[in-house]
Amino acid sequence: MNRQAMTYSTRPSGAETGPQPSPPATADAPAPADQRRPDVSDPRPDPAAPVATAPGPPGPTEAAAPDGGRPAAGPRLASPPKPRTERDPFFDNAKYFAILLVVSGHSIANLQNVPMAKGLYIFIYMFHMPLFIVITGYFSRNWTFSPGKARKLITNVGVPYVVFEVAYSVYDWLAGRHDLEISLLSPYYLTWFLCALFLWRLSTPVWQQIRWPLAVALGFALLAYMSDLGTTFDIHRVFGLLPFYVLGLKLRPEHFELLKRPAARPIGAAVLAVGLACSYLVMKHMSVRWIFWKDPHFMLGVGDFKGTLMRLAMFACATVLVAAFLTLVPRRKHWFTALGATTLYCYLLHGFVTRLLNFTGWWGADWMHTPGGVVAVICGAVVVGTFLCSPPVRRTMSWALEPKMTWVFTPLRRPGRG
Repeated sequence: MNRQAMTYSTRPSGAETGPQPSPPATADAPAPADQRRPDVSDPRPDPAAPVATAPGPPGPTEAAAPDGGRPAAGPRLASPPKPRTERDPFFDNAKYFAILLVVSGHSIANLQNVPMAKGLYIFIYMFHMPLFIVITGYFSRNWTFSPGKARKLITNVGVPYVVFEVAYSVYDWLAGRHDLEISLLSPYYLTWFLCALFLWRLSTPVWQQIRWPLAVALGFALLAYMSDLGTTFDIHRVFGLLPFYVLGLKLRPEHFELLKRPAARPIGAAVLAVGLACSYLVMKHMSVRWIFWKDPHFMLGVGDFKGTLMRLAMFACATVLVAAFLTLVPRRKHWFTALGATTLYCYLLHGFVTRLLNFTGWWGADWMHTPGGVVAVICGAVVVGTFLCSPPVRRTMSWALEPKMTWVFTPLRRPGRG
């Protein structure tokens, strides 16, 4: 077998989303008792608001104007902000382990001639993207078109999409392609997720107002696979994986509390074990193109009826596997918890490593195409994934993934009234 000739998929599936930190909550605190006017009661709910009083001698916080006119206002007391809401380590832990699945899946993509690798590959791809998307949807529940959130969508999703779409295209060209192709309409390699996330976030207010959002999203997804929608924005993935985003929007903290119960752990472990076993059973009868969530039915050689049944089964299996995976996620802080807040760095940067190994022919090494080689590659993927989530990488690459860009924006322009 000429393993040197094996090629890596141009646009395989990927993950993640960046962290969705909770914004700090602030509130005005009442002024100390010795700073209030003792002869004026304030019936309003905000004690720190200015109080209208009858003319009289200056109070404790007022000084008479030199010309005998209106008293000058005294010093305003600064209201101490409330402490920042603490992140739930459960979700950062989940994102950390999920990104390791992503890197491991990409690392064994060219080793599928080894049955062990192929079974793991199908198993990982069945739920690793839905997992990230469900968590992303959950933290997008309060997304609106407010100026702050819209700007963050541009700087933390839109700008990285442009930067890495260009970077990967140039990197591919320098590594041996004969032409340079850069198209923001056709996401390259890992960047499809940023494109999809941008569109999903924009649609969030719509799903929040529909009576049966999950059913509608599932209907759109199933219909999308019945037609050839082209490759613009990788639109089949945008529609096909949309139900997982909407599912995340509809979840509440109490749903995750059910998965955190100790009794759920053995059930989740058993479900994952069954899922892994089923992956080995179906790997000889199922095309791996199904698990990329990107091809319409006719490209997979099936009719719409059979294809729709297959997609429904995949949606159900992926949802069950996501829930099972979350039952095993640690609940408390660990050394890796903080790394889960920077998974987008690992997601977008690890592709340069896997592509380099593909360009240099390393995937053709004989030792890799053995069970021991598969284990060694996965261990290497875990090390690389952990490093790419580390603080030094974030400090080095924040200009591309979390740019400030305040100079780009203007105050919100509201439409004039007719």
